[in-house]
Amino acid sequence: MKLTRRDAVAALAAVGAVGAGAVGMQYGPPRADDGRDDDSESGGLESDDESPVSDDLLDVMDAAAAVIYPSDVEAHRTFVERYVLGRTAGREAYRRGLTETAAELDAIARDWRDSPFAALPRDERDEILRGLGVETADPEPDGTISERLRFYVVNDLLFAFYSSPTGGRLVGIENPIGHPGGTGSYRRATMPENESEEDESDG
Repeated sequence: MKLTRRDAVAALAAVGAVGAGAVGMQYGPPRADDGRDDDSESGGLESDDESPVSDDLLDVMDAAAAVIYPSDVEAHRTFVERYVLGRTAGREAYRRGLTETAAELDAIARDWRDSPFAALPRDERDEILRGLGVETADPEPDGTISERLRFYVVNDLLFAFYSSPTGGRLVGIENPIGHPGGTGSYRRATMPENESEEDESDG
């Protein structure tokens, strides 16, 4: 199942991001003569020269999304990029905290595995997050690296996914955010179980 531009805009609207409208304008609707549809990678993006977020940040966020999102989700790079762009618009302190947290995660990956976080196989990225205790950490924007990763990366990416129409349908959330059951379903969410642990328990 693919995540689309509309999913990112819906997620931004759910979180109350001031950048939701900006994303809708910057990623304008595809024109009949541009050869693109709503699910394309560019999706109407006119220019990213003035993007307030770096490619390094987007690489880390997309790599984290690949760990915590269901494996059958497609086009999460486009979704993550557009969500992060809108989420950080007009929020300098939040953008700085997110950028610093992502950079620290990347530095840890280089120290532990001699590789950028985004370049590691999915299972090794999962091991790093679990090794840092992110799965059970409390979300704190000014806390330890584990708490900041839970706040800025895991929780925000999970909220974006579950509050999007596509993500909500995929995980069986019938109620949209703002209606009974919507936010409650998100709060009960967590990182997926480690596949190797599941295999051991089945055996």
